[in-house]
Amino acid sequence: MTRISCAVMDWAGTTVDYGCFAPLNAFLKVFSEEKKLNITYRQAREPMGLLKIDHIKAILRMPDVAEQFCLVYGRDWNDRDVQEMYQSFEKHLFASLSDFTTPVPGVIDTVATLRDAGIKIGSTTGYTAKMMEIVRPGAEQQGYRVDNLVTPDGLPAGRPAPYMIYKNMIDLAIPSVEQVVKVGDTIADIEEGVNAKVWSVGIIEGSNEMGLTLEEMKQTPIAELDRMKKEVRARMMAAGANFVLDNITLLPGCIEEINTLINER
Repeated sequence: MTRISCAVMDWAGTTVDYGCFAPLNAFLKVFSEEKKLNITYRQAREPMGLLKIDHIKAILRMPDVAEQFCLVYGRDWNDRDVQEMYQSFEKHLFASLSDFTTPVPGVIDTVATLRDAGIKIGSTTGYTAKMMEIVRPGAEQQGYRVDNLVTPDGLPAGRPAPYMIYKNMIDLAIPSVEQVVKVGDTIADIEEGVNAKVWSVGIIEGSNEMGLTLEEMKQTPIAELDRMKKEVRARMMAAGANFVLDNITLLPGCIEEINTLINER
């Protein structure tokens, strides 16, 4: 009987940093405060999950932002601008990253349940290895541990390319993509799973796509919350997700459903 033997988890917005605010705050400082380019929360969040320098390029390519850049600076943006903005982004992110390593509610117990079922915990991220030298120990001190971490460093590309997932499979000796589930909170996460031909699962609560703090989630009227969840679910399903879950605690049950589907084929 074939079963899921590896869950490849995203970090910010999925397992730590509820709402994915560490990178958001850094991007807003670079674009709005330093470069005087007015970008919305939605624009800042849309490319989330990509390697961060690619994220900056993705925002700059947005027609509204590209037009603003031209108006403010009298020219189109170029790679030198990207490098300058990325260095500034890193400065802001490193200054605050240690404050955003708290595991999301339910993730520690969920991972324990998966491990009890013999599932290995891999992980991928849009952060670099240097960034994860802050995030991983911070999360471990609070009880969240993975069996393997892969960053985009040294690989042909980050998300949405599949290479980080394949590297997890090699490191953890997982023989088949059919035995892997990719879990994440961004469209790039979903696409990463789709491109790797593994099971792709989206998480709504705490996600970049939802974009709310835990306190905001609690205070939002149920009808409005349901509307927002419906929109996030639709975006993730349109990106190719096999399943979209309200929260991380539903993952073990989802994996059991996947196991059933695998063996019905």
